[in-house]
Amino acid sequence: MANILLTTECNRTCPYCFAAQEMSRGTGSRITWKNLIYIADFLRVNGRSDVSLVGGEPTLHPQCTDFIRYLLDRDFNVTLFSNGLLDAPVLDEFGRYLKDAPPDRFNIVCNLNDPILNPTTSSGEGRLREFLSSMGPLITPGFNIYRPDFTLDFLFEFIRVYGLRRYLRLGIAHPTPGGTSAFVRSRDMRRVVERFFTYRTVFEDHRIMPGLDCGFTLCSFSDRELDWMRRFSCRTVFRCGPAVDISPDMGVFHCLPLSRYRRRSLLEFESLPEIASHFTRMRDEIRAGGAGVFAECGGCRHRLENACSGGGLCHVASRCTDESRMPDREMEDGLSASHLPS
Repeated sequence: MANILLTTECNRTCPYCFAAQEMSRGTGSRITWKNLIYIADFLRVNGRSDVSLVGGEPTLHPQCTDFIRYLLDRDFNVTLFSNGLLDAPVLDEFGRYLKDAPPDRFNIVCNLNDPILNPTTSSGEGRLREFLSSMGPLITPGFNIYRPDFTLDFLFEFIRVYGLRRYLRLGIAHPTPGGTSAFVRSRDMRRVVERFFTYRTVFEDHRIMPGLDCGFTLCSFSDRELDWMRRFSCRTVFRCGPAVDISPDMGVFHCLPLSRYRRRSLLEFESLPEIASHFTRMRDEIRAGGAGVFAECGGCRHRLENACSGGGLCHVASRCTDESRMPDREMEDGLSASHLPS
């Protein structure tokens, strides 16, 4: 699945933001129709039908609704990642044009913050609740864990009150090499897992399925915990592959935390396998300086058997950068100056 950044503008400041290097304080850059159509054609030629729209906050793009409708009309399965702080006109557009979209082809992942630790303004809280109330059945709640003492209670409450999808997407906040955003350090990984499992009975009793996004390490879970996740059909991602993020200026990179590593232009590639090969070589070079987030990752059978990548690549890159073991050339921005013809 490719992730298309509709805009580099955001209307929320999160302490864990791992997209900060791409964000702009002002209006930011916005994708054009020409670029979006090029990307859609590129994905279709490569046999892909799934696409994610991200940012920044993608709904700040004035043509966000039109983009979604266009991709749905072209039979793409669309996932929109939003913080839910939609302005009234945009929410009205969503209600008129997207509320009845097929739920098997249109999904909104609403990344929610703890209202106590990361409160928004009273007006922002009202906008969020209006969004959840209006689009509830199409919304999958998401939460980024950036500290081990997190709570999930407010998420269960949102699912109950607003009829959200009974699936909770949980991600680990990632570091950005040289950045200052908050993230889960390797020494706290086990504490995060233990905290997650204190909610096991809540997931069971309310029949809410958890999904763990990339960044978790397999060794942080006990055999009993892994068995519970298998029995509960919990989606887990212990491998770290290229996400293939595409910026408004057609830059393509491994993932948002590594947006400055071996960045290229989409126009330089003929296919998605070619892009994957480029970033696989980059991955191997980075992991040559550290196999994973733990010292034991080097000889771990799970990593050698490709069951686990040893944590997120961005963690390894950040550690190498912090320890001054990463050559400067690894930090180069190789984005081509090429553009689509006018």
